[in-house]
Amino acid sequence: MMHGSGWFARLRYDEDQAPPKVDRALLGRVFAYARPYRVHLLGVLVTIVIISGLGVVPPILTRSLIDTAIPEADVGLLSWLGAGMVAVPLISAGVGGVQRWLTATVGEGIIFHLRTAAFGHLQRMSLRFFTSTKTGELISRLNQDVVGAQQAVTGTIVTIASNLISVVITIAVMLQTNLLLTGLAVAALPLFVAPAQRVAKVLRRVTQQQMEHDATMSAILQETFNVSGALLVKLFNRGEHEGNRYADEAEQVRRLGIRRALVG
Repeated sequence: MMHGSGWFARLRYDEDQAPPKVDRALLGRVFAYARPYRVHLLGVLVTIVIISGLGVVPPILTRSLIDTAIPEADVGLLSWLGAGMVAVPLISAGVGGVQRWLTATVGEGIIFHLRTAAFGHLQRMSLRFFTSTKTGELISRLNQDVVGAQQAVTGTIVTIASNLISVVITIAVMLQTNLLLTGLAVAALPLFVAPAQRVAKVLRRVTQQQMEHDATMSAILQETFNVSGALLVKLFNRGEHEGNRYADEAEQVRRLGIRRALVG
């Protein structure tokens, strides 16, 4: 299997080897592709803060409704609270739409730059490299691994930022409500760390295996459907054999996809 450096090596290393070290230089190379979209990423951060803030508004409105508006029969306050409960989801949906547009713009831009950079890099490789590397694997890297790198920047990081901001805002609101319950909730957070790390390790392994089988499928397609490959299959009557090879790899991808969905 071809072993590259940098981001591709991080995505697809052998399980019997130590994963490539994630240092400042590697992260700098990865995020260099997102640097042209700094304004968009700042906008994503702003939308995350807004959506996270709006997420804690309904419980506050509900508390005011139960503790104040209904017991005091305050029709005016009740109307404002009702309007707020209707407005918050609408505003959140609108801001969410802006966030999806921003992340899509960043994500598709990163995919474009990664693919063109990877293609240019491959064109500069020696002929020996191409004779020792399966074409299908190269195609898989350009089509799938690049998307994985993009998802890490625009999906995983956005999710982490959203969760962190939501936790901070939620804890701040809880501190204003009940200090004891807030302390108990914060004390329970470390209990979720170990299971999350275990799940992340399993998910990484399953994803890596699925990518390997995807690459093998691409290699089988490339080897079988080019002119010389098709001639060999016809001459030696290996159609059933190649079909079984492809079906075996497709079955592994299906099985790993189901497992990945259950784990993730």
